[in-house]
Amino acid sequence: MSFRTTAVETDRMPPGIPYIVGNEAAERFSFYGMKSILVVFMASYLHWMDGKGGKVISKTEAVEYYHQFSSWVYFTPLLGALLADIFIGKYRTILILSVVYCIGHAALACMGSYGNSGWWMFSGLLLICLGAGGIKPCVSAHVGDQFGKGNHHLLTKIYNWFYFSINFGSFFSTLLTPWLLEWYGPHWAFGVPGVLMAIATLMFWLGRNKFVHIPPAGKAFFSEVFSREGLIALCKLIPLFAFIAVFWSLYDQTGSTWVLQAEQMNLHFMGMHFLASQVQGVNPILVLLYIPLFTFVIYPALNRVFPLTPLRKIGFGMILMTASFTLIMMIQGWIDAGQRPSVGWQILAYVVITASEILVAIVGLEFAYTQAPKTMKSLVMSLFWLSVWGGNQFTAQVNHAISVPSAADQQFEAATLSLPTDWQTEPRNVVLPGYDGKPGTADDFVARCKSGGLDSIEIPDRKTFLEAAAKIESMSGDGFPLSVKGREALAGLKDQWGNPLVYDLIDSAHARISSAGPDKQRNTAWDLGVMIERASSDEPTSDQSWLARRKRELGIVEAVKPASGFTRKEFCGGQTKLEGAAYFRFFTWLVLGTTVLFIPFAMLYRPRTYLHD
Repeated sequence: MSFRTTAVETDRMPPGIPYIVGNEAAERFSFYGMKSILVVFMASYLHWMDGKGGKVISKTEAVEYYHQFSSWVYFTPLLGALLADIFIGKYRTILILSVVYCIGHAALACMGSYGNSGWWMFSGLLLICLGAGGIKPCVSAHVGDQFGKGNHHLLTKIYNWFYFSINFGSFFSTLLTPWLLEWYGPHWAFGVPGVLMAIATLMFWLGRNKFVHIPPAGKAFFSEVFSREGLIALCKLIPLFAFIAVFWSLYDQTGSTWVLQAEQMNLHFMGMHFLASQVQGVNPILVLLYIPLFTFVIYPALNRVFPLTPLRKIGFGMILMTASFTLIMMIQGWIDAGQRPSVGWQILAYVVITASEILVAIVGLEFAYTQAPKTMKSLVMSLFWLSVWGGNQFTAQVNHAISVPSAADQQFEAATLSLPTDWQTEPRNVVLPGYDGKPGTADDFVARCKSGGLDSIEIPDRKTFLEAAAKIESMSGDGFPLSVKGREALAGLKDQWGNPLVYDLIDSAHARISSAGPDKQRNTAWDLGVMIERASSDEPTSDQSWLARRKRELGIVEAVKPASGFTRKEFCGGQTKLEGAAYFRFFTWLVLGTTVLFIPFAMLYRPRTYLHD
């Protein structure tokens, strides 16, 4: 069957647009729904999927894996673009990879049913990377392909509506999916987005006779890419995409570090109680409000003052990104001081970062399409999305670099290989040889196992640490003492290797006492200490939540809070080298420096627009 290969001669919207917009809304529901719960799922749910004794993933590791996934989702657009532009065209590429996308969601929904959940998660995320990433440059370029000379003036409007559909879908999924995870568990939380992806695929197929199908360029693709015109276009755009990569490095943390920050805040705002993951739902609803506001009010008003070019819009967006992370850094500073600020402050940061998104993401998407030579549209769009890969890869590598492993956990994993098989069913204490590698010496650890896994460890010289913890607890009236006061109280206390004990206030519910440990070096896998948790005044999690029901199924009895209101957990390593406000300060300086460098680039850039006949 033959399809139309040239745009309809009209000054109105092309007939295939409703199918593309509807497809995008359903597809983004599936993607952002899955993504909104990914960090929380890895940190709090994954190790319960296969029964007792699953490996616990730390929050810093979860952030790293989240950004690794986010980065590779935006690397595979390059593969999808080459497949579309050279071999089979955009329509067939979108349809085939959408099926792969659906299979990926099905794999995530199968976690915990049979087999190893870690492998199901890896397989599902890999397939989603191929599907979601592969179709991304093709869909955004396919939108532009529907327009000709008579209606190309509507491109700005349709890209705004295209982005509107993205956020329409993501708004509902960001509210619904965390709720499904909380009460009905991972199978429903990952399964419902999979159903929406299947609907998106069907909707796209139904529009096949309405679309303009631009044929693949074949060998002509290489001729244009390596032509003088093609190389000049790429050399002009690639530096722009590098600047935009920094924007994505910060923006995509709204789904990782911002969620973890929200868990430390008071989640009541304007009479409502949010789940930490649901706060992300503020972003898409703001986008829905901002698109008409910017299109019909802000842009025309600024244009009367000076010409508002695409690059100027992007520059303003980078300035707003700096402001949003400055606010997040300030909020984290309050948390570091033991306060629990209202989540309303983070919602204010969303107000600012969403305006940045409108100015950078939407404008960058349209600008990339117009600057791409005709046979390179999908390729250039994939390079735009490659900036998201670069930004998330940078964030993932930062989190990997600041993560410190636990020497005790590493020794325990090695020890389990030689334990009798009954260690997974019977409580057992395992002596770990410690820093010197010799059991029976003063630096040994004791690993306490029950419920088929590592329950806790006892660190060497624990008496010293527990006495220090008791002193801090005695000073905690309405809250833990500030770091300065706590360190003064512990002045002179040292571990058995002569290292001073250091007190740190983490947030209103957590404080830490640590030392450099047997290697006498700070921030290594051998650091020792005790984390003190204060009983929260918030309402307890319902015993009808999925996690509570799952633990009862496994026969796990939650530890009763002691009468003192404090619980202690001894640790070895596992910390982060860049924590609290210092983490957000690093990224604030990064985007500020990038904004300063972007200004001369934007002044020197000379745009050239390419549109299909």
